[in-house]
Amino acid sequence: MADTADDLDFLAQLARRGHVPEALARDLAVRARAGEDLDDLLVAEAGLEPERVDELRRTNGGEIPQIPGLTIGGRLGRGGTADVWRARDRKAGRDIALKVLLPEARRDAAVAKAFVREARLLESLDHPGLVRCYGAAKSGTTVFTRLELIDGPSLQDELDRGRVFEEAEALGLVLDVARALGYLESQGLVHRDVKPGNVLLAPDGRAVLIDLGFAALAGEARSDGRDDVATGTVAYLSPEQAVGGAGADIRSDVYSLGVSLFQLVIGRLPFEADDDREVLAMQVLQSLESPELKRRGVSPHLHYLVQKMMSKDPGERYQSWPALVGDIEALVAGSRGLDWRGGTPPSGPLAGAAGRVRPRRRRRP
Repeated sequence: MADTADDLDFLAQLARRGHVPEALARDLAVRARAGEDLDDLLVAEAGLEPERVDELRRTNGGEIPQIPGLTIGGRLGRGGTADVWRARDRKAGRDIALKVLLPEARRDAAVAKAFVREARLLESLDHPGLVRCYGAAKSGTTVFTRLELIDGPSLQDELDRGRVFEEAEALGLVLDVARALGYLESQGLVHRDVKPGNVLLAPDGRAVLIDLGFAALAGEARSDGRDDVATGTVAYLSPEQAVGGAGADIRSDVYSLGVSLFQLVIGRLPFEADDDREVLAMQVLQSLESPELKRRGVSPHLHYLVQKMMSKDPGERYQSWPALVGDIEALVAGSRGLDWRGGTPPSGPLAGAAGRVRPRRRRRP
């Protein structure tokens, strides 16, 4: 028998997940504190079968999924709509990442539809820079997706631990992501939520892009009709996304990837404020001015690359992924073979780029 504190935590979990009405849970909490057995109360007052109570105990109120054919390990992460668990697919003989839709999200028809849509979209794609999907399914009331297990942290996890990436490593990771985004473009898709939190660092050093929840066909507006609302994560939104109304465009993904590159090599975001609305205003009105890009030993070629990727004007950014990939490849090749931090430029599209880097004037609101 669990102690009273454990019982109360368990009862609160049952109420949060909709197994017991909140009013009844409050009444049962009083009686449990008075010494009555909670399991007996759940059977007598909540109408649960003893076997069901045992199952809820084992699964922490249904939080830990129970799916035939899968052995569930620890939780890998939690998002706004889903938990991700390590699991063993016994039939396939492989470890997977199990993405499980949260109960409150499952009750929202639009969210549930988007969850299944993302799974089907991922299942149709095949690229080493994208996480693989092995299908979506439902077991009882549990809606889940089986995904390739990338046994490594996200780039955001690394940044949160205080890591600042060396320039060559950051370029290699961004190159992986750019290639994956180029593949998405070849399939007519735009990601729309590029950020370090959506990039996993695989054990072999690859960067793997995840989470296509906001992905859309090129040129497509929001599926919910709210074109005046920005789509994506505030700190990484392009100016045109920040003001709302912009259709899906690879140049917005280029901007978000530029923000990510900046963050990897500098260790902070280019635009920071206490309020999301202020950050959105900075994305639209404030030019990129970072003394760290000059002081931290960052090459002038990387400085140019970030400025081009993060141009306020979409027309001044890279217009295609092959163009961006080509420039990054030139920088990566230069970093391996030349001391180009000292000013010797790599051959290729960025040759002489350092001479074109100049500060932009800040626009006044």
